[in-house]
This record gives sequence, C-alpha cells and structure tokens, in this order.
Amino acid sequence: MLVLINVLKYLGYILIFPGFLFCFICGLLLCGIDRKLVAKMQKRVGPPILQPFYDFFKLCGKETIIPAAANKTMFMAAPLVGLAALVVIQLFIPINGFEAFSGMADVIVILYLLLIPAMSSMLGGAASGSPYAGIGLSREMVTIISCELPLVLVFLAVAKKVGAAYDSGLCFSLAQIAQYQTEHGSLILHGSMLPAAAALLLTIPGETGSHPFDAAEAETEICEGLLAEYSGAPLGIYKLSHAVKLLTLTSLFTALFLGGIGTGIVVVDAIIMFLLCIVVTALTISLVHAVTARLKIEQIFKFYWTAVSTLAFISLVLAWCGL
Repeated sequence: MLVLINVLKYLGYILIFPGFLFCFICGLLLCGIDRKLVAKMQKRVGPPILQPFYDFFKLCGKETIIPAAANKTMFMAAPLVGLAALVVIQLFIPINGFEAFSGMADVIVILYLLLIPAMSSMLGGAASGSPYAGIGLSREMVTIISCELPLVLVFLAVAKKVGAAYDSGLCFSLAQIAQYQTEHGSLILHGSMLPAAAALLLTIPGETGSHPFDAAEAETEICEGLLAEYSGAPLGIYKLSHAVKLLTLTSLFTALFLGGIGTGIVVVDAIIMFLLCIVVTALTISLVHAVTARLKIEQIFKFYWTAVSTLAFISLVLAWCGL
C-alpha cells in the first residue's frame, strides 16, 4: 500500500506539479507575458497574453507533414525528447522548502540536462533533410557553445559561495543551496553574487533563443532554420518547449539567487515563484534590450565569451576570496 501511495505521489509530481501541467500552464503564460513586454518596449500593442495557448492548440489541430527525405523516427521523436528533458529539470528545482526530486540532483545535472533540448532540436533539424535546417543547426551549435562558459562560471561562483559556509569546498547540491539561502538570505543580496546574477540574466535569452539571440531560427533569413520543415503538433511541441525553457531558466535563477523567499505552503510558494519568474523575465528583457541590438552569430559568441563570462568570473573570484 505504501509503495502504491509513493508511486501515485511521484506520478503527481511528474504529471501535475511541479511537472508537466505546471510547466505547460506557467510556461505558456510566461511566454505570453514575455511577448507582451517586448511589444510594449517597442511601442506596439502586441498579442494577448494567452496567444501562446491559442497558437499551441491551433498547431495541434493542423496536419503534420513529414518531408520525404526525413528520418521519420528521429524527426517525430526529437520534439518530445526536448520537452521531456525540460520537465525533468523543473522537477529538480526546489520551490522554497518543497523539493520533488531536488535531493537527487545538483547544478551539474541541470547543466547536462539543459543541453538535451538544444541537441534534440538540432537532431530534429538534421533529420528533416532540409538545407535550411542545416544552417540553423550550425547556428544553434555556436549558441550552445557561447552560453556554456558563462553558465559554468555562474554555477561555480554559487557553489563556492555556498560551499564556503559549509566547509565543503564547492557545493553543487540544489537542496543545500536552498538551505543556505533560508539561513543566510537570498544570494542576490550578497554583493559578490550580483555580477553572477547579471550574467545568468543575460544568459537566459541566449539559452531560450529569444530576441536578439534568435540567430538559430532567423525567421526572416532562412525560413525559421531548424524548424523549417516542422508543422502541426511537432511544431507546437517545439513552441511549447521554448515556453517551458523560459520558465525553467527563470525558476532556476529564482532558486539560485532568490531562494529563501516563501511561506512554507507549497501552493503559495509556487505562486510566489511564478511571480518572481515574471519579474526575472521583465528584468532580463529590459537588461538585454538596454545593452544589445540585433546580433549576428559571431557577435553572440563574442558577447558571451567576453562580457558575460567576465561578469560571472568576477563573482567567482570574489567568492574564492571569501567575500
């Protein structure tokens, strides 16, 4: 009986909260808010906040066309694998005192899992047999390489800061990072962590492929690049994955730098986390649009490996010095 209860509990975690249903609703809402904020910054009315929901269900109702030259299995499976990886990441991210699976993972696992959605989109694009997808694939690969260095440096800075408090050298455990912030306050309040927080904010649009870091899709240049041959439900799943990834990265930022904010009531803390994700999204959009314009792929690489990595490295050095 106890085994059955545990199975049902973990199924609830995976399928409802903080798993698929939570990711589906909050991810698409966050994507809608993101699009609305960008439109306001550009002095446009913009789409309604629920537009991502309309787009997803409309795409699911359309015919799926598979190119004759495509590897059908890989072409159809790639979107599902990417979405599944993002839902798994969300399961590992602690929400104040609530931890679904966070005791079983650390930021190193998160770093590896973040590669899966990008790799799945690249495999899907390659499986389509389209030359346009091949161009988008190469651009996506450069973007991945660009974002990995600042991400690693941010994780190292946080791990050193928390590890110093527990005399453990480097602490990569998400549970311990959450515990540290409950005891000592949010990491963003520590001056040495501000450059790392800014670096992660700047990395979020690169990881999600949002403007101005959307060179892999480049809709007006190469017919949406990686997604050139996708239609129907698979394209809808890719759009959903983009929204869920935005939620995943902003909630990861919340867990790493805004932890310790909550009431101990799971439902309330989930709402607080989502509101913080909205704030982080607004800050990200404002910061990125303030310091960048439309970037070419080589400019994206230079931007992340110089300016953004330098910010993260400053925090790492300060943390290593005990500040």
